[in-house]
Amino acid sequence: MGVLRLILNIVWLVLSGIWLALLYTLAGIIMCLLIITIPFGIQAFKLAGYALWPFGRTVVNKEDAGVPSAIGNVLWLILIGWWLTLAHIVTALALFVTIIGIPLGIGNLKLIPMALWPMGREVVPVDDVVDAYHSHRGYGQRPAGSQ
Repeated sequence: MGVLRLILNIVWLVLSGIWLALLYTLAGIIMCLLIITIPFGIQAFKLAGYALWPFGRTVVNKEDAGVPSAIGNVLWLILIGWWLTLAHIVTALALFVTIIGIPLGIGNLKLIPMALWPMGREVVPVDDVVDAYHSHRGYGQRPAGSQ
């Protein structure tokens, strides 16, 4: 699985990752310049890394997220979320034109919820989520080398 993730991430990087990461980085810089929106800028920088290299990572909800995260999400949506979502949709449509781009376009559409409502969520490696799931269900840790 590691080689497949690497190949998908490289193709993603070339076809859409760089442009999306630059857009998130620009949003982060603008948010940090406005001082009061620095927390949004930090979140935008985290999302830039995720948009640059998404395969092998996933998004999980933070357990301690509450009302401030909900308020932050509404402000994020109004200020920048809808622009980023539009960029994901346009990029996905461009990827759908090619055969090799179809799975990447689908992956791009899966990033839309994070572009709309990022507060109270965290990007983590997929393996951490699988291990946590197995230990929570009482299965114990996955055997070494299993995917």
